[in-house]
Amino acid sequence: MAKDFSTREENYSKWYNDIVQRAGLAENSAVRGCMVIKPYGYAIWEKMQAALDKKFKDTGHSNAYFPIFIPKSFFSKEAAHVEGFAKECAVVTHYRLKNDPDGKGIVVDEDAKLEEELIIRPTSETIIWDTYRNWVQSYRDLPILLNQWANVVRWEMRTRMFLRTTEFLWQEGHTAHATELEAIEETERMLDVYADFAENFMAIPVLKGTKSVNERFAGAVETYCIEALMQDGKALQAGTSHFLGQNFAKAFDVKFASPEGKLEYVWATSWGVSTRLVGALIMAHSDDHGLVVPPKLAPYQVVIVPIYKNVEQQNMVVEKAREIKDRLEKKGISVKLDDRDTYKPGWKFNEYEFKGVPVRIAIGPRDVENDTVEVARRDTLEKEIFQVADIENKVEHLLEAIQSNLYQKALAFREQSTYKADTWEEFVDILDNKGGFILAHWDGTAETEQKIKEETKATIRLIPLNVQHEEGKCIYSGNPSSFRVVFARAY
Repeated sequence: MAKDFSTREENYSKWYNDIVQRAGLAENSAVRGCMVIKPYGYAIWEKMQAALDKKFKDTGHSNAYFPIFIPKSFFSKEAAHVEGFAKECAVVTHYRLKNDPDGKGIVVDEDAKLEEELIIRPTSETIIWDTYRNWVQSYRDLPILLNQWANVVRWEMRTRMFLRTTEFLWQEGHTAHATELEAIEETERMLDVYADFAENFMAIPVLKGTKSVNERFAGAVETYCIEALMQDGKALQAGTSHFLGQNFAKAFDVKFASPEGKLEYVWATSWGVSTRLVGALIMAHSDDHGLVVPPKLAPYQVVIVPIYKNVEQQNMVVEKAREIKDRLEKKGISVKLDDRDTYKPGWKFNEYEFKGVPVRIAIGPRDVENDTVEVARRDTLEKEIFQVADIENKVEHLLEAIQSNLYQKALAFREQSTYKADTWEEFVDILDNKGGFILAHWDGTAETEQKIKEETKATIRLIPLNVQHEEGKCIYSGNPSSFRVVFARAY
């Protein structure tokens, strides 16, 4: 364990921040609330991007890019949308700087005020739907299935790297459809894409459902979401998919001529995930030895560390290590060979363990003679001697086993941390002493939900899809309820 590295039990928040910084994922920047994503952290994001981008294209979507600046007037066109984002918007008011007449550096040129202020993109529905108005005339122009990879800005009072920052990276899909059914199917399809990515790439089990009215995306008719459970018992929203109805089409006058020649408003969806997924990955799998990265998202899946005492041994060992590296790479496995002689093997072992590299291979002179290597897996810290003769297949199967083990471990934790509460006392006791997901009855009113949030800081994370009918009483109000929803404290 790294010196002064917090454990999860001692200080979960510090443990998280220690991993982010010491594993070389990110650091705080000179701009308050913003972070610098370092190469190793960005490499994990690139792996996520590549996997998601393929899924988007496999479901018929294309990438595009829209401006980061949005005219302020656009936000006033959809009332719920502007209300939801008004307090988070960064606003550009001037377009020029000048030298201070008093010689005190640079100041804003007061004569360079914009005719209309520009909002730095908190989300792109408004600018995109203003654009779609020019693209859509007929049913033949539909559907439009677009995604953009971009950055957004939302002012945040309390920030935490990857989980909540003023600027963050994300993707946002924006689609336009001729019918309500098509749009709903798209919304649900993309939710399934996110769930599949979370479970099969991130190795994180997720619950799927819809948000309550209080938690719904500003301007949406329905918000679908996936929720994951972190090791401290808090929930994390890992992705959202929104059915926007015709709200934005009406706000921006986007109509199409149907096959019958009738003018109709377009139906819309939007959906997105962000760099907070890197935070989710850290909190779902990492341990008191540092970061743990699932093989499918690891910047390199295997690191090879040669061990030698002199130049003669070095040449022999490194040559064998390169041969192993080539063989693994031909199998599609990403490999880093660390043959630097400026660091000792023990230092390298600790470094790559902390960075969460799934598999570490150590090879020394005796290994070369015996045609073996020592293999350590990051998830369990177990070591084993492998014969080099079949190293490619053995490592391939080991990576698959690690990916599966991480998922099963996270799933077992979620199942152990999911409770039912039938009374207010039970509910509060679970929140304060256990954490996790709580299945409880709710009377369906926004007022009750808000009071529960105010008193406990717990929110309705989702209403499960295909929710089971079950008569009961709301844990807070005692009023009738016909199904349970999922509550938790959350990030």
